Amino acid sequence: MNKIKIAITLYEQILITSVTLPIEMLRAGEAFAKRHSRDSFVPLDIACLSQTGKTVKTPMGMTMDVQSNFSALTEYDYVIVPSIWRNPRPVVTNNPQLAKSLSEAWHQGATLIGVGTGVCFLAESAILDGHSATTHWHYAKQFSKSYPNVQLKPDYFITQSDRIYSVASLNALADVVVHLIGLFYGKEAANHVQQNFSHEIRKPYEEQRYLEGAVDRHSDEQIAAIQFWLKNNANSISSLSDVAEQFNMSYRSFNRRFKSATGKTAINYVQEVRIQQASELLSSTNLSIQDIALTVGFSSQSQLSRAFKEQMNQTPSSYRQIVRKKLFS
Repeated sequence: MNKIKIAITLYEQILITSVTLPIEMLRAGEAFAKRHSRDSFVPLDIACLSQTGKTVKTPMGMTMDVQSNFSALTEYDYVIVPSIWRNPRPVVTNNPQLAKSLSEAWHQGATLIGVGTGVCFLAESAILDGHSATTHWHYAKQFSKSYPNVQLKPDYFITQSDRIYSVASLNALADVVVHLIGLFYGKEAANHVQQNFSHEIRKPYEEQRYLEGAVDRHSDEQIAAIQFWLKNNANSISSLSDVAEQFNMSYRSFNRRFKSATGKTAINYVQEVRIQQASELLSSTNLSIQDIALTVGFSSQSQLSRAFKEQMNQTPSSYRQIVRKKLFS
């Protein structure tokens, strides 16, 4: 049976939660998919690797088992490089094989996820040269000095450059893991994991990241302007043909260009914006579901409920109950 192979690198001074959190979330996504998508289910093979292939003792006194050494990274599809307590420089120096193995794995097609100061290992390998990255805010200045060829984006919690992700915090790591679960097992599994692990309501991964090359991937400036307008006027749109006319486009051309630029139809885009706005109101206000439906642009509570369940796999009322428990318990 094919497997999705995921490696997590271990070393001294490791931040334990940047290891345990992604493992627990990934296993939760895997368990959900196994129950609901048996025909297309692909299991995960998650392993921990170290410099010597021997167990690693963490700063908290815990010992973590290891399955192999860093030279085996080329066998994996995804590699998570956890964060480091305090100054990362001694840890980078004491684990010289890791940077080399990360470079080899990446060149053979692996996707790399660097967490906090663990991003130093990706920078050390030189695969980040000329690319964007982020790191823990406390180490940002030193990172820029140590790796001047990396385009550091300290104002972003997440960056993505093709198959290289970097995250600045554990919350951002959780968002990337939810994104990966969506890639592996679909939106339903991703929503399930997010609802059970997130301790606050967060924006979708796609809205938080700095996506390198995003302008090149979507260079239609007029459609970008329309997206901005739709996001700010989703509650008052009665006809997309009127929107097309407002921007001096035929409806046919509008639909074709929107789908080509964004990968989704304008109708689906507006629907997603309205659901996101409804989610925020459900979590932060006491408005009735009927009032929320009308506020974000749906014609009725039932229309919102159908669309919400289709996209979020639960009703607005159950979503409100879950998120308000998380926010106010």
